[in-house]
Amino acid sequence: MIALVVAAALVQATPQLVLTGVGRWAMFADAASITADGEGAVRMRSLQVADADFTAGDKSYWGGWSWWRFDCEARTGQRLDFAALAADGAEGPITPVNGAPEPLAPGGDAAELAAVACAAAPPAADAATAEAAVRLGRARLEAR
Repeated sequence: MIALVVAAALVQATPQLVLTGVGRWAMFADAASITADGEGAVRMRSLQVADADFTAGDKSYWGGWSWWRFDCEARTGQRLDFAALAADGAEGPITPVNGAPEPLAPGGDAAELAAVACAAAPPAADAATAEAAVRLGRARLEAR
């Protein structure tokens, strides 16, 4: 129960979205969500921004949010869930991801996110809202 309260508080905190990479998606690390998990690792939320024309069925999506767990010393990462972010700002449903921690592949999304999560001091934010991150992310996606 305490974990749910903490998670809810983190989601409500003002995001500090740091652009970590642009490939198939524009990826942002939410530096405001970084917390130690009590087991020698950190948890952090990320925002995955899709191309402007991304749809599923007849619904448009900005992308989605995920929670991650990183063991900075062991250099492993684990995506914990995914929640779609519709173009109208609606989030969900949350879908758990039940994979095991995996080694961080240099240049991969998880490694780029872990660089922020494991930093002594995270870099400055590129956006403070999901909407601002979507604008920036889509501009970078179009420029690739």
